[in-house]
Amino acid sequence: MIGGHDAVILAAGGSQRLGRPKQLLTLDGESLIARVSRLVDATGPGKTIAVLGAYAERLCGQLNGAMAVFNPDWATGMASSLRLAADALAGRHDPVLVVVVDQLALDEAHLVRLLAAHDGARDTVTAYGETLGVPAVLRAATLARAAHLRGDTGFRALWSDEAPLAIRADALAVDVDTEDDVARAIAAGLLDRD
Repeated sequence: MIGGHDAVILAAGGSQRLGRPKQLLTLDGESLIARVSRLVDATGPGKTIAVLGAYAERLCGQLNGAMAVFNPDWATGMASSLRLAADALAGRHDPVLVVVVDQLALDEAHLVRLLAAHDGARDTVTAYGETLGVPAVLRAATLARAAHLRGDTGFRALWSDEAPLAIRADALAVDVDTEDDVARAIAAGLLDRD
């Protein structure tokens, strides 16, 4: 357990390309949102916010130690969820661990590696392929700037003036958006069969 940080779980999406809530797909009998919630909780955050939207009523009971915040504008994209998370953590000064629920290879060791590497001088993010993204540890000041994001823009837009520290984890490039993704994940043992 690390501690000294807050956490945000982004889980408001409607899984429109999949046609069913990917947050409720299971691995070893545990839903993806319950799994991510458990992994985040194991890092010892002071406060955890789970931003829910499309399937909020079905997901609330799956959270472990997280406070649910409902995003009525979930269909407008990730920026609205990040703004809500920033509002919910306003006035707090600890770094913020930000995760999504559909990175099937995510494990506690990577979250601990990110938190341990974060020195507060800049944000600490995950690198996979040519992409920088989540999971990430944001300075509280970076998350507060989420008020300026719009549409489906993630916090990558906030790094234009200062490059983050990147921790490589190429396995986290695999996520689930379509039924083909689900089939590949099942074949790889990363999801349970339906």
